[in-house]
Amino acid sequence: MAAPRRVVVEADGGSRGNPGPAGYGAVVIDPETGGVLAEAAEYIGVATNNVAEYRGLIAGLTAVRSLFPDTTVQVSVRMDSKLVVEQMSGRWQIKHPAMKPLAQEAAGILPASSVTYEWIPRAQNKHADRLANEAMDAGGRGEQWDPGASKADRGTARTPAKPLPVDGPPGDAVAGAAKVRAAMAKARPAAASTTPQADTTPQVGWGSAPDLGTPTVFALLRHGETALTPEKRFSGSGGGDPELSATGRDQAARAAEAFAARGAIQDIVSSPLRRCRETAQAVASRLGLEVRIEEGLRETDFGAWEGLTFAEVRERYAADLTTWLSSPDAAPTGGGESFAEVAERVSAARDRLIARHGGRTTLLVTHVTPIKTLVRLALGAPPDSLFRMELSPASVSTVAYYADGNASLRVLNDTSHLR
Repeated sequence: MAAPRRVVVEADGGSRGNPGPAGYGAVVIDPETGGVLAEAAEYIGVATNNVAEYRGLIAGLTAVRSLFPDTTVQVSVRMDSKLVVEQMSGRWQIKHPAMKPLAQEAAGILPASSVTYEWIPRAQNKHADRLANEAMDAGGRGEQWDPGASKADRGTARTPAKPLPVDGPPGDAVAGAAKVRAAMAKARPAAASTTPQADTTPQVGWGSAPDLGTPTVFALLRHGETALTPEKRFSGSGGGDPELSATGRDQAARAAEAFAARGAIQDIVSSPLRRCRETAQAVASRLGLEVRIEEGLRETDFGAWEGLTFAEVRERYAADLTTWLSSPDAAPTGGGESFAEVAERVSAARDRLIARHGGRTTLLVTHVTPIKTLVRLALGAPPDSLFRMELSPASVSTVAYYADGNASLRVLNDTSHLR
């Protein structure tokens, strides 16, 4: 019996706005030579990052099936989406209703025993990332991705340290792409039915916007000060759970008065951590509303850095700190959360809250990193923009979400109510 044909699939997806204009990219690689067997990319309209990542996985597996319809294959899927890798590996439950049909579709393309999943850092997934961005760029021009115009660096394909045996020549990427496009065209009606999308024609420039109805508005209130805040110590969800200081309680009261004067808040949702619950309750008591808890709004787990100042972390964990500052996939020392993991958690919470509070103005009482992440995602800004925002204790920022999946930052770091 012939050994299975071994191939590598690297896939990625992205959304400029999350949800927003989205696209995916996938590449099939010969693991022995590092050569590209096929590429696939597509602009898919308005969708979330996670939907786009799943669509990239589906495209990559479909490409393998179309390239080797009569050959037993062994596929190593490599993605920088921990959510997709862990869900498809069966280690994480699939709770989001939009993800379940996509995961089922991906699982049905090839026998489960022939596919393995591996998480890789984003820096090692550049080829698929470039394809996804090319697809989104094409969508911005009102076009679809053209494989002949691709600038994806085929030299970025990862080759394993120990080459795996293959049973044939690597083939040609452009010819492979033609077969993939034909296969994806057949599969697209089923895939489209699983993907929540709005109008797939991107709006360009200052054209007239459609009537999208009342947006969902999130007023983002950072909690008031704790004893750790003036000392600028790392205070996340992995250490103690400090209460508000006297200053923090005063800030919460001032925020409550300001929201009462504006009269716009309809619902209140809080991080589960004490400092946020206390801040939220001050506003809720003033407005006569209840506070709901959303676990996804908790602060980053800073691992071994909890309770330390930046200078202390730099002194004790210099190498880890440098890596953390340079990569959103790096976690703090001792098993904390990376910014990439926080972004996945926060974006999932955002989607749940938009579905629950659609068309309403909701106060979210949370922390520095979740607020900055929501702002970053609304702007489609890169991860390092987190380090370029300032958020004062008890400050207010506001983001509006529209029916077409786009978002608008209205306010950032407003502290006028504290003066």
